[in-house]
Amino acid sequence: MPREITGFSNPLVKRVRGLRDKKNRRREGLFLAEGLRILAEAEEAGFLPVMLFYAGGSASHPIARRLIAATEAAGGDVIETSADILHKLSGKDNPQTVIGVYPERLTPLDAIDRGGADIWIVAQSLRDPGNLGTILRTGDAVGAGGLILVDDCVDPFSVEAVRASMGALFTQKIAATRWDAFIGWLRAGPGQLVGTSLNTAQDYQAPRYAAPTFILVGNEAHGLPPAYEAECDLLVKMPMLGKADSLNAAVATAVMAYEVLNQRRR
Repeated sequence: MPREITGFSNPLVKRVRGLRDKKNRRREGLFLAEGLRILAEAEEAGFLPVMLFYAGGSASHPIARRLIAATEAAGGDVIETSADILHKLSGKDNPQTVIGVYPERLTPLDAIDRGGADIWIVAQSLRDPGNLGTILRTGDAVGAGGLILVDDCVDPFSVEAVRASMGALFTQKIAATRWDAFIGWLRAGPGQLVGTSLNTAQDYQAPRYAAPTFILVGNEAHGLPPAYEAECDLLVKMPMLGKADSLNAAVATAVMAYEVLNQRRR
């Protein structure tokens, strides 16, 4: 049966609230996900929370009932609490009615099966959690295998990134590595590395992309370092017909991913 927590000073409330900070997530190996939609996506992908917090009134929702029952059956901790405590856990003025605590799920680079998908996305020094979450959603939409984070990227398990992923965090493999290790791994097997860059005249629709295609996008402000561009099999750019000189990193990734997908479909 679910237990009830009503006090703000409860040690578990303090512990779970601390997961909003990266240092605590790293120490605990846990992260927060909020909302029935994201938790249901996680369940469909085969992931149940180790802790599930819900406001009393939400237990009448059929998805909430299913999540509560499944979490308890799997040995997870189910806690009924108040909307005020959910607000304290999430930091949002209008918190979701359920919050799940999950183990972090980074995949080691050498455990990635590159043949498992035709498209992979690689992000270098990405800084914005909204961009990272949106790129995960794009990867899910195009059937990508996952997202490989290179160098010092924003934490994919931050509350903001998890929200922006809308559940794709649970359907996409996520690896984190350094550039030298990534290139060494990539060149040990098949894979075409395609960099998005302003330093080329090649239109992104001109090449025929080979599977598996690794789409490489750089830092939002600086793009890819020249040495990284030199390692790419192809550099491509999207036409910019207005005054802006570049697209948002997540938008550029989506444009590229759908071009590769459409070539496969044809």
